[in-house]
Amino acid sequence: MKIRVISIPVQDQEKALQFYTEKLDFVKKVDVPLSESNRWLIVVSREEQEGVEILLEPAPNHFEPAKIYRKALFDAGIPWTQFHTDNVQLEYERLINLGVEFSVKPTEMGTVKIAVFDDTCGNNIQIVEML
Repeated sequence: MKIRVISIPVQDQEKALQFYTEKLDFVKKVDVPLSESNRWLIVVSREEQEGVEILLEPAPNHFEPAKIYRKALFDAGIPWTQFHTDNVQLEYERLINLGVEFSVKPTEMGTVKIAVFDDTCGNNIQIVEML
């Protein structure tokens, strides 16, 4: 068994695509219309384009339990997912210069260094560096 796709719920797919490609430097891999307002929208790491894919999935706003859960995670500062980086400090500085807002600045926690940012689409995302 392998991990091929992870899903990140987003409030606006177009806004998410812009953030994930322009700020995080991911690459759009798949963009297939599913309905008038939804797409099968996949981005991947520029460095590992055949690696794990991220589905920027429309948030299920019509399903109240999911909406409540996402908001509770965000309000509590809990990351939806995390991405690996070789240097959290450098990535933090690059993203700050692009206007990305962080709720947790680079912080060492045992064998890792982490930082947490707002993806502007309803999620906190954590970046992690193994020390």
